[in-house]
Amino acid sequence: MKTLIKNGTVVTATDQYKGDVLIEDEKITVIGTSLEIHADRVIDASGRYVLPGGIDVHTHMDMPFGGATSADDFETGTRAAAFGGTTTIVDFAIQYRGQTLHHAWETWIKKAESKAVIDYGFHMIITELNDQVEREMDALVRQGITSFKLFMAYPGVFMLDDGSIFKALLRTGKNGGTICMHAENGGVIDVLVQRALAEGQTAPKFHALTRPARAEAEATHRAIALAEIADVPVYIVHLSAAEALEMVTDARDRGLPAFAETCPQYLFLSYDNYEEPDFGGAKYVMSPPLRDHAKQDQLWRGLKFNDLQCISTDHCPFCMKEKRLGENDFSKIPNGAPGVETRMSLVYDGGVRPGRISLNRFVELTSTAPAKIFGLFPRKGTIAPGSDADIVVFDPNRTITLAANTLHMKVDYNPYEGRQVTGATDTVLSRGRVVIENGTFVGRTGGGSFIRRAARS
Repeated sequence: MKTLIKNGTVVTATDQYKGDVLIEDEKITVIGTSLEIHADRVIDASGRYVLPGGIDVHTHMDMPFGGATSADDFETGTRAAAFGGTTTIVDFAIQYRGQTLHHAWETWIKKAESKAVIDYGFHMIITELNDQVEREMDALVRQGITSFKLFMAYPGVFMLDDGSIFKALLRTGKNGGTICMHAENGGVIDVLVQRALAEGQTAPKFHALTRPARAEAEATHRAIALAEIADVPVYIVHLSAAEALEMVTDARDRGLPAFAETCPQYLFLSYDNYEEPDFGGAKYVMSPPLRDHAKQDQLWRGLKFNDLQCISTDHCPFCMKEKRLGENDFSKIPNGAPGVETRMSLVYDGGVRPGRISLNRFVELTSTAPAKIFGLFPRKGTIAPGSDADIVVFDPNRTITLAANTLHMKVDYNPYEGRQVTGATDTVLSRGRVVIENGTFVGRTGGGSFIRRAARS
């Protein structure tokens, strides 16, 4: 099967040119200008960009949390991702206390393998570390699960002590894995939460008020310090606070391999959303929480100058019925919000169009850098001969309105309801197969594959 994409503007993290792309079966084979090659199918990309498929390295499909389960499973969630121009996700398998890492791996692969419509990989969440778990970390790296998420928050559920975190970091120095850190001071936050509840402060906004930016900054500093002592890289997930970014920037200025992602919600929403009436603030309960609108420019500066390397989503949607589990106690509101479908359009509209980031940087943040950091490049994350034909034909001039009833995520609200964005996907290919065409899903349930990722060399 040969597919030829003609007349578009090919954009990678480093290049931009008018060109044609030939795909044979699952791979890109030829890139050139005015290619005159017989193909089984020709896609005319005139007036549009031809981009490498988006890579979202932070999603939570079919994840139990706080008495509920995230609304999107691997079928609905990856279909929504494809509609939004994302062709690969890296989700999180969870080792619950008393379980092995391999039990978690087997549980999550069963959730995904017959449902995912695009390619996927896994990080492993470690909630309990012992000698056996350390040996399992080595085995998982060999099997292509090369990153491990640790929590400095959620005492008694996910949180690890500093000694365990340090041992896990040391282990990655031997096996080539990468530690992803949820950096919030869970002990301090727990005290603040209990004090707020004792004073009758139960509304959704107190979720944010009990998770101060300085608690994120302190934990970020500590995570980087532990990684520095262990002499290994560290990746800070879903960085929300300018104060935490200062810790990353300082580390990178000293030459340390400290990496971090932020998410669209921290760029386009703010604490003000928690003040919405009638329990509306619960829609935005996530950890870390939304921050002061005035600090967003510092995040954009971090994205522009590479102190932040990736934009992921932390896609973890819960319907309002589940959110209402915390109607009288904000600490019981399931944490998370939808975002896997809206990432690319939001960042293009709010980042590229106003000149906050370049078009090449947009591709780097949403595709190339995640691929490089997490062992997917050059198979994913670029348009080059030999790479997987994960390609998005993107219309920079088409305006869409974001609304829960027109998007494809399986959730009954959208954080950006009614927002108009300019820049949207037209056609999406996953390993050479068209999966989105003319606003319609034409892919196959179960068509996605588990992608083994490379360890650090």
